[in-house]
This record gives sequence, structure tokens and C-alpha cells, in this order.
Amino acid sequence: MTIENDKVVGIEYQLTEDGQNEIIDSNKGGAPLEFIMGKGSIIPGLEKELVGLNEGDSKVVVVIPSEAYGEYDERGLQTYPKEQFEGIELQEGLTLFGQSEDGQTVQVHVKSFTDSEVTVDYNHPLAGKALSFDVTVVSVKDATEEELAAGVPASMMQQGGGCGCGSSEGDSCCGGEGHGHEHEGDHECCGGANHKDGEGCGCH
Repeated sequence: MTIENDKVVGIEYQLTEDGQNEIIDSNKGGAPLEFIMGKGSIIPGLEKELVGLNEGDSKVVVVIPSEAYGEYDERGLQTYPKEQFEGIELQEGLTLFGQSEDGQTVQVHVKSFTDSEVTVDYNHPLAGKALSFDVTVVSVKDATEEELAAGVPASMMQQGGGCGCGSSEGDSCCGGEGHGHEHEGDHECCGGANHKDGEGCGCH
């Protein structure tokens, strides 16, 4: 069966930065990443390169930043008083989670800090990077009416939520939650950081 819109697709992938050998993320040897084609469930540059492939096909896909997590934006760097991060053991690269003005979860990471200030980065960790996916198509099948209505495969509904892929706030390198792309180390509630006005982000 050929990959096209409204098919449930399962893939194995290994992700590196284009031209680099270090593996950023991989699910090879584990459960495949499943999504419904055409629902924006994975980053656009990867999704479009999978169209027309069949079960068992493999392909190396290079995705430019504009079709992945966007270009790096220096405006994403924000500095806050260190007291807003009281109780957090700060370290460079630490991922923090908080809440934005509209109630959405905000993920940032600590860029640097001094005795008085903390600079956090709102850019996705892979922003500005060209990504190389070594992909194998594990499965292709028709989506059920229930899956199409939910916008996610049955396997994701059983896990209690959809992949959410394609968002720059996704936790995985494919753009979806729960597939393994998180910074190493502890994750803390964001102690500062509202991107618009610098007030506390309302930790949860």
C-alpha cells in the first residue's frame, strides 16, 4: 500500500543533523512512530518526502530549517531576574516548563546564567538546523473513521493523546510528544519567562 493522505503510517527513523554523525534521536529497534498522513502530524519537510513510498521502503530525507523547526530567532533569547528561578538547580541546557498567557505549555532551555540573571531560549533546540532522517516505512494502512475523526492513529488514542507533531513546541525530533526528544537531565517548572512581557509564566 502506498503512502497518501488519510493513511496510517508507521515509521522507524534515525535522526542526525545534516552532515554530522551524532545521532540526535532514533526509534530503531523500538515501537514505530505512527501518524495519519496529511494531518500535519510530523514536520512538513519529512511528511512530503514520504508521499508515494510503500511499506518496506527506506529513504534518507534531508529537511531544511524552514520545513522543520524554523530558523533560529535571536528574539527568542530572554533574560529574567534569577530570583524568578528560586528553588531550581540551574545548569546550561536545562529544560524548563511553564505556562504562557493563553494557558499553553511553554518549553524553554537555560542558555546561560549569572549571580543575578538567567537567560532562557524559546527557540526549539533544533531551530536553524538542517535535519537528516534515515527512515524505513514499517506499515501503511487505511485509517478508520474513528481515527480520521480524532486525527490520530488508534495506538495514540490508547496512549491518551495525539502526537501533536509538526509544532515547534513538540518534544520529539519528528515534532511530536512522547517520542524521545528531550534534553538530558532534570526537567523543572519554569520559574520565570513569559515571552511577551517578562512576568512569571505561571508554573504548573
